[in-house]
Amino acid sequence: MLGMFLPGHQLSTEDKDVIRLGTGLIGTIAALVLGLLIASAKNSYDTQSAQVRQMTANIILLENLLAQYGPEASATRNLMRQGIAVLADRIWRENGSDAGNAAPFAASGASEAFYAKLLQLSPQNDIQRSLQARATQISTDIAQMRLLLFAQSGSSVPIPFLIVLIFWLTIIFASFGLFAPTDAIVICSLTIFALSAAGAIYLILDLGQPFAGLMEISSVPLRNALPPLRPE
Repeated sequence: MLGMFLPGHQLSTEDKDVIRLGTGLIGTIAALVLGLLIASAKNSYDTQSAQVRQMTANIILLENLLAQYGPEASATRNLMRQGIAVLADRIWRENGSDAGNAAPFAASGASEAFYAKLLQLSPQNDIQRSLQARATQISTDIAQMRLLLFAQSGSSVPIPFLIVLIFWLTIIFASFGLFAPTDAIVICSLTIFALSAAGAIYLILDLGQPFAGLMEISSVPLRNALPPLRPE
């Protein structure tokens, strides 16, 4: 809108051609950067979403192994169920949009109690020894996935890229208004164009925060991965 109040109509034809050529160049670069940022944010979103799904699948598999182990693993299974809610709460809190600077990672008491209980199982035969070994390996895989999610906390969008992109878009829109008449149709059109560009930037920022915002990864599958433990 401010570009409309600049004396653009007083410029010579050569000046207008130079401005249009420069705006076209900036527009092409801005389109490439915008596509790069969207691809980067979408890749980060898909990666973390896949990690949550893999963690959920591993928890279900771990539960099945402990169920096959026998009644001796009931206490271990119960601790695992108690730890799922704590796990989900920490993941979504640490990776949320309101999370500040990440503090050093510390394992929760629920996860430590579960792992200690798992190692305390005393296999009585080869089948139980095999089940315990597989359960220990899967619990280690879950812990590694948990650490990956912690390491990826925070926005995946490079802020300098975003600042430069907004600066370029500002120049482009100023050039739109520089030669445009100040009538209602032009003002409404520029407003729609600006909202569309702002929507693309919002999409990038929202994808960069997979555990918050409109496209938040749901924690329901993880929380409901296991049914309540029935008495043996």
